[in-house]
Amino acid sequence: MIRPYYKSESHDFNLLCGDTFELLPQFKFHFDMIFADPPYFLSNDGISVQAGKIVSVNKGEWDRGGSPEQIDDFNKRWIGLCREKLKDNGTIWISGTYHNIFSVANNLTELGFKILNVVTWAKTNPPPNISCRYFTYSTEFIIWARKSKKVAHYYNYELMKQLNDGKQMTDVWRLPAIAPWEKSCGKHPTQKPLALLTRIILASTDKNAWVLDPFAGSSTTGIAANLVGRRYLGIEREKEFAEISQKRREEIEDMRVYSQFRQKIKDIAKTEALMPSLFACEYEPIADLPF
Repeated sequence: MIRPYYKSESHDFNLLCGDTFELLPQFKFHFDMIFADPPYFLSNDGISVQAGKIVSVNKGEWDRGGSPEQIDDFNKRWIGLCREKLKDNGTIWISGTYHNIFSVANNLTELGFKILNVVTWAKTNPPPNISCRYFTYSTEFIIWARKSKKVAHYYNYELMKQLNDGKQMTDVWRLPAIAPWEKSCGKHPTQKPLALLTRIILASTDKNAWVLDPFAGSSTTGIAANLVGRRYLGIEREKEFAEISQKRREEIEDMRVYSQFRQKIKDIAKTEALMPSLFACEYEPIADLPF
C-alpha cells in the first residue's frame, strides 16, 4: 500500500513523495485532468537574471538533459503512464519551451491523444536577456490534449468567454510570472503562477474534479485546484519540494489567507461573480485511491 507524504484533513490535497515512474503504475484511479510541468532539460551551466541579479540556470540534476533520444524516451514513458490514469473524456496540459515541447507534441500524437490547443503563455514581466544577442525569452507553451480523438472533452467555453470580456478567449494568455506572495513558504526554481493554473483548471474541469500532477514541484497545481473546489494528487520526487507543498497547503487552512489568495487571482474573483456554482464543493468519499 502506498503511504502518502501528506494528506489534507478534507482529503482534497494528496501528495506522494517518490518517483512518478514507480508510483503511477501502483494504483488504478482515473483523473479528470492532468497538468504536467516536466523537466525542460535547461540546466546547462548557463546564466540568467532573476530579481535583478545574475544567477545560474541550473535547477538540479533532475533538469540536466541527455541526448535527444534519451529526452524523447523520457517523455514517451511518462506520457504513456499518464494516459493510463486519465478518464476517457479527460484532458492533459503539458508546459514547456522549445527545448522539450516538440518532443512532447510528437509523443502525444503517437500515443493517440488529440491535441486541442497550444497555448502561448506570454509573460508580462520576463527577465531581460543579458547577452543582448537574442530577443528576450518571454513565452512558454502549454499543450492541451484530450485522451481520445472520438470522446468529447470538458471545456467551459462560456466561462472563458466571460472572463475575456465577452469575446472568445484566444490561445495567447498574457499573465505575469509568480508574485512574492506566492513564495511565502519557499520557492521552487520552475514554479508556475497560481493565475496560470487556475485558468487551466477552470477551463477544463467541473466542480469536485480530480486533478493529477506527476511532477508536482511545490504543488501550485494542488493549491489552485483547492482554491476553486477541485481535488488533487501530486507526485514529487524531491523531499525539499514536498515539504514546501505541505506548507503551502497548510497555509491556506487559514481562511484569511485562503480568501486573500482568491481575491488576488482575477479569474477566481470574476468566476465567483459570474458562476458561483462552479465552486460548490460536495466531496464524496473515494474508495479507489489506495492511501
